[in-house]
Amino acid sequence: MIERFSPDGTILAMHFDTITSPDLAWQEGALCAQTGADFFFPEPGSSVREAKRICGLCPIRAACLDYALDHDERFGVWGGLSEKERLELRRTSR
Repeated sequence: MIERFSPDGTILAMHFDTITSPDLAWQEGALCAQTGADFFFPEPGSSVREAKRICGLCPIRAACLDYALDHDERFGVWGGLSEKERLELRRTSR
């Protein structure tokens, strides 16, 4: 947030900077958008089996995985891969 003050210290205007988000329209067609985040962001040590099953049926799985890799998503299941699997994929693709 950026505030601009007049010389006497009163607020003339307050401006909020916005960050332009990448085009995320692809997420609207994702199966995870219809099931909720609980499967895809499980508690540590919990199974990701159900999330991977849903991802396996999703028509935009590849776009999801590309997004996660491009934006270094560190938590949750994205594109059918867990955090550890994405990390391994990054290491082997260097």
